[in-house]
Amino acid sequence: MARHRDAVCRLCRREGMKLFLKGARCYTEKCAIEKRNFVPGQHGQSRRPKMAGYGIQLREKQKMKRTYGLLEKQFRNYFEKAERGKGPTGSNLLVLLERRLDNVVYRAGIASSRAQARQLVLHGHVRINGKKVNIPSYLVTVGEEIVLKDDMHQNAMVLEARSLSQSQGAANWLEIDRENLRARVLAMPKRENVQTPPMNEQLIVELYSK
Repeated sequence: MARHRDAVCRLCRREGMKLFLKGARCYTEKCAIEKRNFVPGQHGQSRRPKMAGYGIQLREKQKMKRTYGLLEKQFRNYFEKAERGKGPTGSNLLVLLERRLDNVVYRAGIASSRAQARQLVLHGHVRINGKKVNIPSYLVTVGEEIVLKDDMHQNAMVLEARSLSQSQGAANWLEIDRENLRARVLAMPKRENVQTPPMNEQLIVELYSK
């Protein structure tokens, strides 16, 4: 599976905000945004250039792509699927991304970042209704129960993620049992319930509509 292999903190610095790509580190003073909030590169410490039109739209797309850990082709496929659905394309896009299994594992507090959640899924540690599912892009549906297999419950990485999640708000479209590392999908997520770094999905729709 294709993925971003460079330093992810550079992605947050490029967007000028925390995208929470490194889990617990993002909540400490070691976070790159806390230490050097300027664009990566030789001339990064000069003032951020002003943008308009296409530049603003591009940055919004990159923000969303990077938050959910997708490459361009994957993201474009989600956009086209959202465009075919009923309702606003931008809201449909966010809902599709939220329904990804790796995102649900992250939202449930089983992993401290989406990258970590993707690893747990790929390695076969996640069960849906008792069956192993190792596809991070699997789209969950109402009534499905997501649980981490028993022999991972004492894993240090998982315990750290559970501890971190207790201080964060829970997605209200999920019923989360942090003690037993499981979650049940109560309803499809709605745009107003999606907690992400500030982003304007309408600008992404405008970008792809050109």
